[in-house]
Amino acid sequence: MDELRVRAAALVQRHPKDARLRRVGTSRAGLPLWLLSVGHGSRQALVVAGPHANEPVGGATALRLAERALADPRLCEGADATWNLLLCLDPDGARRNEGWLSGPYTLGHYFRHFFRPGFREQPEWLPDGADCAALPETRALLDLQDELRPFFQCSLHGVDVGGGFVELTRELPGLAPRLAHTAARLGIPLELGPYDTLYWPTLGPAVYRIPPPRRADLAAAITEAAVESTWFHPHRYGTVTAVVEAPMWGVRAVGDASPPADADEALRAVSRTLRRDTRILEALLTRIRPGLGTAADTASLLAPVDDYLLVGPGLADSWDPDTEVGDGTHPLPPLDTARLTALRISARRIALRTAGLLHQLVTRAGCDPSGALPDLDRLIDAWCADYHDGHQARWIPVARQVEYQARVVLHAFELAGRRAPVSRPGASAVGRPPTKAEVPFE
Repeated sequence: MDELRVRAAALVQRHPKDARLRRVGTSRAGLPLWLLSVGHGSRQALVVAGPHANEPVGGATALRLAERALADPRLCEGADATWNLLLCLDPDGARRNEGWLSGPYTLGHYFRHFFRPGFREQPEWLPDGADCAALPETRALLDLQDELRPFFQCSLHGVDVGGGFVELTRELPGLAPRLAHTAARLGIPLELGPYDTLYWPTLGPAVYRIPPPRRADLAAAITEAAVESTWFHPHRYGTVTAVVEAPMWGVRAVGDASPPADADEALRAVSRTLRRDTRILEALLTRIRPGLGTAADTASLLAPVDDYLLVGPGLADSWDPDTEVGDGTHPLPPLDTARLTALRISARRIALRTAGLLHQLVTRAGCDPSGALPDLDRLIDAWCADYHDGHQARWIPVARQVEYQARVVLHAFELAGRRAPVSRPGASAVGRPPTKAEVPFE
């Protein structure tokens, strides 16, 4: 967190005429929210890094984008644009992930130090609507959106295990082939059926349309992410929001569109595993909870544990072909190998995150009267081995994650500009396909 601010301040010092750094809010713990702005164009682009505490790549991507915008006049003057880069939306949560950020970059180390707040403590969500948003980080972002009225907003996310994909509030024709080209050049697997977008329209390979927000109970909100959010808040200004997901550990099978041998049996197996893992973790929580106390740190770790244990059984039922769930309005889409792989990864992710948070609860308590720690270590090791050996999950170097995410943002920025063409005569080639010499991000 400190490094992001220091690097941004150094960039401003080198480019005092074209770059500015200002504080736009304060976190719940009193940490500043920093906005780095580059350029002087009339059209505003807003990039939000660090909306999820365990997804740090966005901060480095934001700095990379600032450097490119300063180096290439086509991205600012030529597009009549100002880049506004929020360096981290959840600095409190980001600090709690520092235990794994310096490495080693192994799955076990990551999940033992993983932190992500409970659903209602994640600042991009507006489950009770914008007027009732209570988190100071959320209010700061909403105020910034209303101030800037951006033509383009980008939220920078990371996938811990899987592949890259993009979610859009409005269609950007031409993004899918550009995404595929960038991913292929950098060796990043694309996710053709993410769990997040299971019921969403597909706009092209690894590009998905975010459905309009709707009222939902907490379990549906967590699993479907279709509640009101800061992604849609600036929709009234004509903003297109792109959520750009970059993987940390890549899995090639998430891009395999081949038909599975027996999809129903695979779904039964995933559902059985998730139910079993949830029961194991619930039993461990029952053993652990009496010795935890009531400290604020304990409550912040228990909130996401309770969320994950809440949604696990419901997800298992919704995926199981032998279980009747709800009114049948959410049937599973056709399942290929990519989608089944994504569901397996997602079920395992829920269990691993929960086990990692329980592990932290015990270790921070300083004692283990229930003897749960060896059981948690055994589970974390076994489940990480399933990712590594069963799914061939492999770490993607940070520099490659950043380059991939930055290129995808620049593609989306250029295409979004075609929806709101530059008004200054001769200012840009936005509005027609770029020539090879004009593409600033390849």
